Amino acid sequence: MGRLVRYDVDGEGVATLTLDDPQTRNALSDELLDELLAGLDAAKQDSSVWTVVLTSSHERIFSSGGNLKAFADDRSTIVKYTGLDRFPRIFKAIGSLGKPVLCAANGDVLAGAFGLALACDLIVAKDTVRFGCPEINVGAFPFMISALIYRNVGRMKANELMFLGDTITADEARELGVVNKVVPAEQFDETVDDWARRLSQKSPLLLQLGKDAIDATRDHALPDALDYLQAQLALAFTTDDLHEGVRAFRERRDPVWTLS
Repeated sequence: MGRLVRYDVDGEGVATLTLDDPQTRNALSDELLDELLAGLDAAKQDSSVWTVVLTSSHERIFSSGGNLKAFADDRSTIVKYTGLDRFPRIFKAIGSLGKPVLCAANGDVLAGAFGLALACDLIVAKDTVRFGCPEINVGAFPFMISALIYRNVGRMKANELMFLGDTITADEARELGVVNKVVPAEQFDETVDDWARRLSQKSPLLLQLGKDAIDATRDHALPDALDYLQAQLALAFTTDDLHEGVRAFRERRDPVWTLS
């Protein structure tokens, strides 16, 4: 896909986006974010891709977050402001992708990368990984990811993470409901592969309808959300995949999805 983000698709419908700028600890530079946006768009447009895995090539760091060097460079404020749209564009792109995105946190997930992970649908982490937003320790603040933190972490703990800048372990992240599964290093790749394959065995159409519904109703008032979800359920009733899934369950066989 590019110089800083690798894009690979296997034969089972899994696209893997690998952050690959180890010299900067995968700092989320404008160039890396642009390549990541391009990779997400490629996965969205590719009908052979059913699941996306986001991971890192670095041995210890998933990503160190935003590019601090760029924060303090000599570019004008307006130029810096214009470039800030990349973070919300990526968060929105993941939400509207129509395909499940699994974050394979094989290294520390820090600062802006914490928001990137939280934007994903599922997170599997190595047991040695740390999560956090230490921006305040260098005179910054996690503005762009605070909305994601507040949607995934209780208010007081969210404030603690952002105001004190401390990191938490993978086990602590799991206890907070931030991480789905924590596994030892020797089981990590196998677990990620297993989850990705399991996702790719579900109906892509129903996963898309479900993910779109979650993305659309997450911030709606309950009555509005229920109206939207009722319409989506009615739409699901019209799909061949729903009927095939029920038939396969009754006949005790694997379903054959028609994507319609």
